[in-house]
Amino acid sequence: MKNNKKIIICSMVILFCLIMAIVDGILKSDYAVKSAIKLAIFLGFPLLYAYFDKEVQTKHIFVLTKKGFGFALGLGLGVYAVILGGYLTLKNIFDFTAITGALGSGVGVNRENFVFVSIYISFANSFLEEFFFRGFAFLTLKKITTAKFAYIFSSTAFALYHIAMMIGWFSLPVFLIVMAGLFAGGMIFNLLNDKTENIYPSWIVHMFANFAINTVGFMLFGLI
Repeated sequence: MKNNKKIIICSMVILFCLIMAIVDGILKSDYAVKSAIKLAIFLGFPLLYAYFDKEVQTKHIFVLTKKGFGFALGLGLGVYAVILGGYLTLKNIFDFTAITGALGSGVGVNRENFVFVSIYISFANSFLEEFFFRGFAFLTLKKITTAKFAYIFSSTAFALYHIAMMIGWFSLPVFLIVMAGLFAGGMIFNLLNDKTENIYPSWIVHMFANFAINTVGFMLFGLI
């Protein structure tokens, strides 16, 4: 029975990532449309599945505790410094200007709406991804399979999910570095949540990573 649930959850994660890849890479939907689809398949469908399958519990994922908060906050600040410092160090070596063009032609993100989009990405989008990849694809999966499998599967899915949205953003060397960083980040996020059994520590760090990426975005769009 547990093996069947493992197959169902893994299949859902893979299917939903493929749907988002189509939305990002092929349909290139408007950002508002993309966000609505993501809300439905990253939050709505997993909760619906858990509602009908009483053995798959998700309530503990949302229970807020103070455990790990201070460490996550400190780690988040460190991540912000590393990402921003990395950009400032590499901006004269690699060309990052293609990012703004790809965002504009891909999902309609431009200089005029970037402030709103950056706020959504930092708070709402990061929460959706943390629930889906660390809550559903890790904490829930870990209860019905081995921790090693849950760690690797969730982190791999998290890294591969970003491929479609980042097509054309970077040169190949930078892209490979980013993918390795996403996998490593997924493993670290899982480790943070493994100790607390909720998604808030990783969400804090994820928000600070997005703060740094959005800061770079503000620079590229000439807003700061």
